[in-house]
Amino acid sequence: MKACFLRAPAKVETNPLAIGELPKPEPGPGEILVRVEVCGVCRTDLHVVEGELPPKKSPVIPGHQAVGHVAATGAGAERLSIGSRVGVAWLHKTDGTCEYCRRGEENLCDDPQFTGYTVNGGYAEYLAAPQDFVYALPENLHAEQAAPLLCAGIIGYRCLRLSGVKSGARLGLYGFGAAGHVAIQVARHWGVEVYASTRDARHQALAKELGAVWTGCTLDMPPKKLDAAIVFAPAGEIVPAALASLKKGGRLILGGIHMSDIPSFSYNLLYQERTIRSVANNTREDGAQFLQLAAEIPVRTHVQVFPLTEANQALNALKNDAIRGAAVLRVNS
Repeated sequence: MKACFLRAPAKVETNPLAIGELPKPEPGPGEILVRVEVCGVCRTDLHVVEGELPPKKSPVIPGHQAVGHVAATGAGAERLSIGSRVGVAWLHKTDGTCEYCRRGEENLCDDPQFTGYTVNGGYAEYLAAPQDFVYALPENLHAEQAAPLLCAGIIGYRCLRLSGVKSGARLGLYGFGAAGHVAIQVARHWGVEVYASTRDARHQALAKELGAVWTGCTLDMPPKKLDAAIVFAPAGEIVPAALASLKKGGRLILGGIHMSDIPSFSYNLLYQERTIRSVANNTREDGAQFLQLAAEIPVRTHVQVFPLTEANQALNALKNDAIRGAAVLRVNS
């Protein structure tokens, strides 16, 4: 099968992903083989490729927002039939036995596996995944539209839930890429006012199109104090500015799997019961709830499509904030 794979982490400017032929995976017990149609390009892929996340597998095929169809099933995999449209997300598998899994917090599993990081992902014509961690997708949901929902969408939804925002609340979004442009659609559906802070004028314009009541540069102070804020950009220097934007009792949610160091800041920014909380991965329940809600709203993703052979170019564009919305690789037609 054709695949893009990484032998050793390197800056994306060096185009470290190789394109070549690799053996097609065989689905094991309880697994399905997915013929990948498209795969979203996520900032976490960038962290894997550049080594900001410690390497776990070499070579590794990145990609954890894969949409495709079931091509084969392993022993005991009977939940999905051949030809079913499915989505494969970041959480590949959990141990199911640790204290976190037992209490329904599988996103904090002690021994997890992650698609496109510890196991091969969707920058390839085929991938294998456990049937219990795969999402069934409706056929009328266009593949390119669906791909960003599988990570950017699910993580954005988890961030929104943890922020506690309800109708009439004021919410700040710091960074307005794939996750931000989906999260704002959910927030507006809930009747939440959104204030978007992002350095790129194109992203500010998209935020306005999607219903933001105010847009500004990353460190600009919103015109009103916020009930909650979510930082999607992986830049620790945003945290003090986001804290300063919050009302008393406000919540700051950090939505990235990797972030640069947070600079020291005055205790006064945290005082008066403001809180900071990180988001780690997602549960399958998060994914199921969000995908149902996304279909009801309906969420519309803005995508820029690249052929699989241009995966390096897509990652470079993502790093340089040149993607308006989300990047998606076209793998199979």
